[in-house]
Amino acid sequence: MTMTTSDAYLLTPGPLTTSATVKAAMQRDWGSWDEDFNAMTAEICRRLLACANASERHACIPVQGSGTFAVEAALGTLIDATRTTLVLVNGAYGKRLVSLLERLGRPVEVMALGDATPPDPARVEAYLAANPNIGYVAVIHCETSSGMLNPLAAIAEVVAAQGRELIIDSMSAFGALPVDAERLPFLALISSANKCFEGVPGFGFVIARRDALEAAEGRCHSLSLDLHDQWRYMTRTGQWRYTPPTHVVAAFLQAMKEHAEEGGVPARHARYAANRERLVAGMRERGFETLLEDRWLSPIITTFLSPAHPNFDFSRFYAELKAQGFIIYPGKLTEVESFRIGSIGRLDIKVVDRLLSAIDTALATMGVDDARPAH
Repeated sequence: MTMTTSDAYLLTPGPLTTSATVKAAMQRDWGSWDEDFNAMTAEICRRLLACANASERHACIPVQGSGTFAVEAALGTLIDATRTTLVLVNGAYGKRLVSLLERLGRPVEVMALGDATPPDPARVEAYLAANPNIGYVAVIHCETSSGMLNPLAAIAEVVAAQGRELIIDSMSAFGALPVDAERLPFLALISSANKCFEGVPGFGFVIARRDALEAAEGRCHSLSLDLHDQWRYMTRTGQWRYTPPTHVVAAFLQAMKEHAEEGGVPARHARYAANRERLVAGMRERGFETLLEDRWLSPIITTFLSPAHPNFDFSRFYAELKAQGFIIYPGKLTEVESFRIGSIGRLDIKVVDRLLSAIDTALATMGVDDARPAH
């Protein structure tokens, strides 16, 4: 794989480092009503449904804006306001689901788990059995505030067994972690262009069951975020209802072609997992510790506890790495100081090795000779 070196590497959960060919795909202007552009949109939706093995019962609806726009569109359109949604919260993005539901006026209950604890499927099953008012369960696939890969398949199994509907925020996982709609039943899966498919920011998408979309007419709180209307209009005309991010769509189709050429989800997962393994091993050799146990580490992003050394300052650490061509991510934990390093995007283990060398230089410059956290 040829890696670009003209810009700093984005070691974040997205936006992320993209290929030169994805960037080049944005050099042409497209008419939003043009049949060639409409064909690109249709091909993207077909490819996304195929990646989730969801072509039989689901539709793919793109939504202008960031991934959160797509999440709000899904919640506002698909959730019946007479039924309660249980949100499994173990990080900032689970909390965001709760905030969205509260803002929408939808009944919501929370299973709060803390920053470093995965949902226990048995606990979810017992909670649902005791609370028949709950119609939906919402879960984050990969909680990037910690880097935790939640046990999605086991949760989906108990939700289905209890006769409830599952909503999956797979923003930072879909495209690298397998999802099979025929084996893992879900009402909706939500993701974004600028994550594991390695496109650029500008739209999200929802893979939703068609029967639920049909039942949702007139339900959405928002005109522009109405998934039902977007789906109906796109089905009828091939067009987005309102001005689409044309250059972003063109870049995403190129990114999807490169995703397929690499070997699809299995190959993308393997490369990201190799990046993560090299990163974690190298950081531990230097004394850093991960927030999570190995079994919960995702191939997407890893949270490292900040060194206790008095000379360590994250802002300076960040600046030192940026000067060497690497942009990392601040921590999002409330209880301990931390930072995050992503392993997704157009990266390979050679880039990870260069990052580790840059970390050595940054620590030496700061006068930090011990990277162990406080205990």
